[in-house]
Amino acid sequence: MMNIKPSTAIRKNYNEISQLCRMSGQPVYLTKNGEGDLVVMDIESFARRESMLRLRENLVAAEESRQSGKSGYSIDEVSSMMKTAIKEVLDGARQ
Repeated sequence: MMNIKPSTAIRKNYNEISQLCRMSGQPVYLTKNGEGDLVVMDIESFARRESMLRLRENLVAAEESRQSGKSGYSIDEVSSMMKTAIKEVLDGARQ
């Protein structure tokens, strides 16, 4: 479910917007003059999203390397990298 609020809501109801972000874990989209203007989200959700994006970038880079014929990784190396990436995502969610 998308949370959409007018930009004046952030000035008038900061605590309400903040609580909505934290409770839902979803961003709140702010509009100005009926047009999209800003996206606001709680820091934990932002950190988790950033960690997931880094993981995705690393996986895409690894797949591109594999497809271009570069040497791959052993199962143990992949397992270690995945454990590290999962730990980063979980640690990012806790911050």
